[in-house]
Amino acid sequence: MADFHFQGTSALALDAKGRVTVPARHRDLLQALAQGRLTLTKHPEGCLMVFPRPVWEAFRVRVEALPMSAGGWKRIFLGSAFDVDIDNAARVLIAPELRAAAGLSKDVLMLGMGNHLELWDAQRYAAAEAAVLQQPMPDVLQDFSF
Repeated sequence: MADFHFQGTSALALDAKGRVTVPARHRDLLQALAQGRLTLTKHPEGCLMVFPRPVWEAFRVRVEALPMSAGGWKRIFLGSAFDVDIDNAARVLIAPELRAAAGLSKDVLMLGMGNHLELWDAQRYAAAEAAVLQQPMPDVLQDFSF
């Protein structure tokens, strides 16, 4: 797989049927990487992870190899995974179970996170970001130069 990364935030609207339009800036890469085939699953922080299928398949192998002590997380990641395809109107359907789990309302954000994307309810993300900014900077970033 070629070197690639997703970055940036796109403000989007979830339609009445639970579909969201994939931002144009990610569409070509998703078509090239995965022929528009994606996998969505729950993220521990309350959003959804959106993987191009080949990236998901590598992640799935890592999750399947986790020990029994991580069985609960295996169920969260694998048991909530939905395979979707980008349709002819550049939309993906978010399953009702995933919309409920991530608290998705009409206004959502798609964030590029390197090898995958995250889909957040806009209000939930604003609260999560505010909470992060209230915390001290983690040690791993203390000597990081900007």
